[in-house]
Amino acid sequence: MNDLTKAQLTIGFLAVFATIWHPILTIKQPIELISIGLIIGYVVLLMILSYIIIALLEWVNVFDLKTNSALTLLVLVTFRILSAASIC
Repeated sequence: MNDLTKAQLTIGFLAVFATIWHPILTIKQPIELISIGLIIGYVVLLMILSYIIIALLEWVNVFDLKTNSALTLLVLVTFRILSAASIC
């Protein structure tokens, strides 16, 4: 597996775990099948977004892979925070 793919997978999973812990921990009722489906959909969405953002940053080729990964993680977590704030 090349470094780009490793970075894309790692950043995708880090973004998922950084943004999904709070909603999972605040659920008081048992997790239903719909909730599990939403979590899986959210994981897929963040993985696709991390793949696209890192690929675009590598295509532009301004920064190295580590900087691109950090920027991608920052964008994905900010995206989640802003989407949660707009719901409230």
